[in-house]
Amino acid sequence: MLPFSGLRAVRSVIGEIATAGPIALAALIFVTGLAAQQAPATSLEVLPLRPNFYMIAGAGGNVAFQIGEDGVVVVDTGSASNADAVIAAIKKVTAKPIRYVINTSADPDHVGGNAIVAKAGQTLFTGNGGVGLAANFLGGGASILSADQVLARMSGPSGKPSPYPIEAWPTETFSQPRKYMYLNGEGIEIFRQPAAHTDGDVMVFFRRSDVVVAGDVFDTRRFPVIDVAKGGSIQGEIAALQKLVDTAIPSVPIVSREEGTLIVPGHGRICDQLDVVEYRDMVTIIRDRVRDLMKQGLSLEQVIAASPARGYMRRYGSDTGPWTTNDFVEAIYRSMHEKAQ
Repeated sequence: MLPFSGLRAVRSVIGEIATAGPIALAALIFVTGLAAQQAPATSLEVLPLRPNFYMIAGAGGNVAFQIGEDGVVVVDTGSASNADAVIAAIKKVTAKPIRYVINTSADPDHVGGNAIVAKAGQTLFTGNGGVGLAANFLGGGASILSADQVLARMSGPSGKPSPYPIEAWPTETFSQPRKYMYLNGEGIEIFRQPAAHTDGDVMVFFRRSDVVVAGDVFDTRRFPVIDVAKGGSIQGEIAALQKLVDTAIPSVPIVSREEGTLIVPGHGRICDQLDVVEYRDMVTIIRDRVRDLMKQGLSLEQVIAASPARGYMRRYGSDTGPWTTNDFVEAIYRSMHEKAQ
C-alpha cells in the first residue's frame, strides 16, 4: 500500500482519487468507470465498499445497496433508463430479493428507477404478516421509503398529473428527524435533512458497515445544488454537511491506515470525513462572502460580479450546464434574502 504522502501526491495529479485502503480502491475503480457514465445503460460499475455493501456508478445518481440474510436494501435507484441495468448489477452480486428502496430525494436521477427496481423485489411480509401491518406490506414489490416531501413531489400537485407512475411512489414516509430499522444484522439510520438540497433530503447511515449514503447534499463534481424553488436553502445545506461530518469518523489516531467511515455522495467518488470537512468549509466560506456583500447592500447582479466563489471555481465551478457557478451564488443569495424577510 502506498504511504499516506504518496497517495496524496497521486490524488493531486489525477484530481478525484481518494486516499488509501478501501476508499482508494473504490475511487480507483470509479475513475476507470467515469466513461461508463456516458456509455449505454448496461455499462455500470459495481464497486465493493464492504463485504456486504456495494455502490453502483453510472446509473444517474450513485446507487448503493446492502445485502444479507434478510435480503437487499437499495438506496436510490438511478434514472429510469438505467433501472434494468441496476437490477442486473445487483443480481450479479446476490440472488437475495430486494426488500427496501430508500430515496434520498425526489430527483429523477435518484428515483427514476423506483417502479422497476421495487417491482423486481418483494416485501418482507408476504403472507399473514400479523396484526397492525399495512396492506402494502403483505406481498408485492419492495417497500419504498422516503421523507414525506418526496411522496408529495412524486405524486404531483393537487389537480395535476403525477410525473411518476403510482408504482414509483414511496409506500412508507416519515417526517421526524430520524427513522431507523434493523436488517441484515445491522442498524440502519435515516436522517432527515430539512431545507438543504431540497425540502425532502435524507442521508442513510449503515452502522455496522460504517457507510453513509449522503444523496445530493454532497456532490464531489460541483458546488452543491440548492433548489430554492423546492425548499432548499444554504443554511440547511451547511447543516446537512455538518451532520455528515458529525456522523462519520476519520481514521484516527492511526492515520496511516486511511480507514474510517466511507461516504457515498449523490454523484462522484467515494469519500471520507475529511473530504466532507473540506467541502463544508468551502460552502461556508462562499456563504460568508455572499452574506458580507449583501450586508453592503449589493444587488444580486453585483454580488455575482464580485465573484464570491473565487478560489474554488476551477475545481467545482462551471460556466455552462445545468448548474453553474452563478446558479450556486444566486441560490445562496435568494435563500438568505428570503430568510431575512
